[in-house]
Amino acid sequence: MIHPARRWPPLALAIALFATACTAAADTDRTSAPPDSTSASPAPSADAVVRELPQAQWKRMVAAGMWRQGCPATRAQLRRVEINHHGFDAKVHRGVLVVHADTADTVVRVFTRLFDERFPIRKMRPLEEYDGDSDASLRADNTAAYNCRRPDQINAPEKESPHANGRAVDINPLENPWQDLRCKCWSPSARYKERTDGKGVIVKGGTVWKVFKEEGWVWQDIDVPDYMHFDTGYPSKPYTAPETRR
Repeated sequence: MIHPARRWPPLALAIALFATACTAAADTDRTSAPPDSTSASPAPSADAVVRELPQAQWKRMVAAGMWRQGCPATRAQLRRVEINHHGFDAKVHRGVLVVHADTADTVVRVFTRLFDERFPIRKMRPLEEYDGDSDASLRADNTAAYNCRRPDQINAPEKESPHANGRAVDINPLENPWQDLRCKCWSPSARYKERTDGKGVIVKGGTVWKVFKEEGWVWQDIDVPDYMHFDTGYPSKPYTAPETRR
């Protein structure tokens, strides 16, 4: 606060206020920004940041049933990846993925390349924002990674599940559905069950397929069509880069 008895010349006052604003901005924690903040113009890069999982986020995950006794990945083994992505609205959004620490670097490389290729992603929000409900996340066309699914949503044993280990990503589920044999239906919708190249669609030989394949990820690592799904192998085990597997 400026003391009322002190008179500042207009130029000096402007400089002082500008310096104060800059200091305040520098002291702001980046994680305080909403995970899906939107920029009016394209960002110069994907601007990826990898962080340890914040305690507040972990508490929400546990409360949502995304982690419980028996789930293989612990808070210490998971990482929060914050990264820009192009949306379906032609704007740049800030997204969040929760992944295993051993896949954090490859996830950053993959999604940085997808950003550079301007591949559109509808949403990229962690599953606790959907109360750990995979079906709700799919219906929202949300791209997500970690979820030790609740027993009523499980489709692989917890210890072996790539999602429960933070080593799987589902991308644009509406445009890239999977066939759920439990209901003999397409989830979240049969609208895009045919593999025709289009906005946000993943096809063999396409950009998304190539980028993940070069990093050693597997597409549709399941016996039924699962067009949204990439993982690093089943049953899940620590990620190794392709060049180290030879």
